[in-house]
Amino acid sequence: MAFLGDYVPRQCGIATFTRDLCEAVSAAAPDSECYVGAVNDRVESYDYPPRVRFELLEKDIDSYRRAADFLNFNNADVLCVQHEFGIYGGAAGSHLLALLKEVRMPVVTTLHTLLQDPNEAQRKVMNEISQRSERLVVMARKGAEILREVYAVPEAKIDIIPHGIPDVPLLDSSAAKAQFGVEGRKVLLTFGLIGPGKGIEHAIQSLPKIIQRHPEVVYIILGATHPHLLANEGERYRLSLEWLTEEQGVKDHVIFDNRYVSPEDLKEFISATDIYLTPYLNRGQITSGTLAQVFGAGRAVVSTPYHHAEEILTEGRGILVPFGKPAEITAAVCEYLERPGLLESTQEAAWQAGREMVWPAVARQYLDTFRQVSSEHRAPARTAFAGWTSGNKQGLPTAKLDHLIRMTDSTGIFQHALCTVPDFLHGYCTDDNARAFILCCLLDDLGGHRPGELINGLSTTYLAFLASALNRDTGGFRNFMSFDRRWLEPEGSEDSHGRALWALGTGVAHSHHTGQRNLCARLFDSALGRVSAFTSPRAWAFSLLGIHEMLRAFPENAAAIAARDVLTQDLVRLWKNCATPDWPWFEPGATYDNARLCQALLVSGHAMNQPAVRDIGLESLRWLVSIQKTPTGCFRPIGSNGFCIRDGARAHFDQQPVEAQAMISACLSAYHITRDPVWSREASRAFDWFLGRNDLAMPLYDPITGGCGDGLHPDRVNENQGAESTLAFHIALAEMTFAQHPIPARA
Repeated sequence: MAFLGDYVPRQCGIATFTRDLCEAVSAAAPDSECYVGAVNDRVESYDYPPRVRFELLEKDIDSYRRAADFLNFNNADVLCVQHEFGIYGGAAGSHLLALLKEVRMPVVTTLHTLLQDPNEAQRKVMNEISQRSERLVVMARKGAEILREVYAVPEAKIDIIPHGIPDVPLLDSSAAKAQFGVEGRKVLLTFGLIGPGKGIEHAIQSLPKIIQRHPEVVYIILGATHPHLLANEGERYRLSLEWLTEEQGVKDHVIFDNRYVSPEDLKEFISATDIYLTPYLNRGQITSGTLAQVFGAGRAVVSTPYHHAEEILTEGRGILVPFGKPAEITAAVCEYLERPGLLESTQEAAWQAGREMVWPAVARQYLDTFRQVSSEHRAPARTAFAGWTSGNKQGLPTAKLDHLIRMTDSTGIFQHALCTVPDFLHGYCTDDNARAFILCCLLDDLGGHRPGELINGLSTTYLAFLASALNRDTGGFRNFMSFDRRWLEPEGSEDSHGRALWALGTGVAHSHHTGQRNLCARLFDSALGRVSAFTSPRAWAFSLLGIHEMLRAFPENAAAIAARDVLTQDLVRLWKNCATPDWPWFEPGATYDNARLCQALLVSGHAMNQPAVRDIGLESLRWLVSIQKTPTGCFRPIGSNGFCIRDGARAHFDQQPVEAQAMISACLSAYHITRDPVWSREASRAFDWFLGRNDLAMPLYDPITGGCGDGLHPDRVNENQGAESTLAFHIALAEMTFAQHPIPARA
C-alpha cells in the first residue's frame, strides 16, 4: 500500500494526517508493506524517515510522472492519495493528474477540502480525480452531500471515514496543568498552524468580558505560523494577535506558544484544556483534524458552525456560536464555566462519541476500502521505468540577507535602491558601509545559523571600504564615492566620521577575525584625534558609542578615555543649557537619530560610574519614548518632514527606519543597565513598527527580499529598499535576537 501526500517533518496538517494514517494502517495489517511518496514544497527536501520511499517536487510536473513509474515498477496494490488543492502544482493542483493518468493500481483519494462553488479549473481537476479514483473518502456526511450534488459523484463511489484521532483516556484537566504553570486556572485552547482563517482575533476579543467574570481564565494559542504564510508575510498575523491582546487588556491571560508541537506534547496540552475554541471564519471547512482530536479526547468545544463542527457538535456535545461574534463566544464559554455539570456532561458525551474516531478503528475502515477496490480493479502493472531516483521566542523573523548581498559588490554596499534593484547612480557612502560592518560584527557574535565565510566576506568588503575612506593626511573620513570609485569630496561630515569610528570600535570588540580586529584598532587610533573638536551632537554620540566598544576591549586606552571625557561633557553641557521640565532634551528640536544621544550618555555614564550622566540619558530617553507613541500604543518615530520643534509642530511623516533602530538600541541599552523590563517592552514596541504595528498597519520589512522600505509616508510604504533602511532593520533584528540569547562579548 502506497500513500501519497505531504509528510513529516514538513509542518502542515496533511503531513501529520498522512503519517498517522500510514502508521495506523501498517499496525492494523502487520503483514502488509506500507510506504510513502512525499510531496516537497522546496528543492532541498526534508529529513524524512525510512517510511518515505520516493519524493516528488510540488511544481515539477516531470517528477509526478517519475513517481508514477516508481509506483508501477514496484507493483503497488493500492495508492491512497491525500488531496488538498494547495499541495500540488499546476492550475488548481492539476500536476497530480499527470501521476493519476499513469498509475496502474487502484486509487483511493481522501478529500481534505471540498469546494461548494469551485471555479472552472478546480471543477475540472475534481472531476478528473473522481474519474481516476476507484473510491473517494470524505470525513463527514456534508462532504458526501457536496460530492453528490456539486460534482455528480455516484453514491457507490463515496466512503465516509472519520478523521482519525489518538486513543486517549478521559482525564481530569487539573492533573496536567501543573507542568504548564497554569494550575488552578481555567484553560481555553486553540491549536494548529496559525493563519488568518482561524478567526483567533474574535476569541481574543471575547476575553475581556470572560475575564471580568472569571479572572482565572487563561487562553493558550498553540502552534507555529503556517509555513507558506511565514514565507510570504513573516509573522505579521501572529504579531497582530499579540498586539490585540495588549489593546484588549488581556495580555497577561493569553499564552502564545509558537512551535510545531510533537504528538506527545500535544496530548499533554489537550489534557490540560477545559474548553477548546475553534472560531473559524469559513463555513465551508469540511474537516478539522484539530477539532476531531480535541473532541475525541473529551474536551468541551465552543465553535463557529463550519460544516465539520455542525456535524459532530450535536446532541449536547458542544456549543456552536455565529461567525464573527465575540460576544457569543463570551456567552458560551461563561455558560460552561458557570455550569460545571454541563461542562462535565459535554466532555463525557464527546469522549464517548470519539471512540468511533480513534486511529485503529479508522485504519480498519480504510483497509476494508483498500481490499474492496483491489479485488474490483486488477490491471497489469507497467514495468517501464523513467529513471526515478529518491532524494531533506518571541516572533522574531529569521534573518534573510539576500537583499544586502544583492546591494553589495566588491567595493562596498550601494547607498540607494530603485525598489529592490541597486541604484548605481548614487554610488557608495561611508555611513552605510560603517553600518554594514557593524551588522556583520553582530552576526558574527550570534553565529551558528549563518555561513561564517559569507559574513566574513561581507565584513572584509565593508572594512576595506572604511580603510579606503580614511584620508591619512588629514585623519578624516571621506563619505561619498561614485560608482567608478572616485571620492567626491576631500572630507565627509562629522556624522559620517563618528559612524566610521563607531564601526571600528565595534570591530575591535566583536570581530572574530584577528586581522580585522587589528586593522580596526589601527584605523580607530588614526581617526580618534579629530573628534574632540567636533560640533555635531550626533557625531559626539556616534563617537562615544565607538569609544565605548573600544574600551570594552582595551579599557586602559588613554586616548579613548580622554576623548570619552570630552564628548560626555559636551553632551551634558548641551543638556543643561537646553533642557526644561517641559522639554527635557538636548536641543530646541528633536530631529534625526535622536535616541543615540540618550544611548551615548547611558552607556558612557554607566561605564564611567557617573550616575548623574546615566540619569540624563534615562530621563531624555523616557521623554523621547513618550512623544513617539500613537494613542493606540504603536511606535511613531518623529517624521523627517519637519521633525519636532519646541513650541512648534511635530511631523508625523515621513517616518524613517533608522529612527526605529536607534530607539531599539537605546532601549536595550537602558534595559541592560537598569534591568527594568519597561525598556525591553519599549524596544519590542519599536521593533514591531518594522513589522506593521504602525500608523498604516503596513510592514516595512519584506520577508521575501530581506529588504526594508525607505520610510513610511502618510499613505504608503516607500517601496525603495535602500542600504540605510535595510541595515536599520537587520541591525535591529540582530540586537533583539542578541537580547533574547545573550552571548558574552569578546575580550
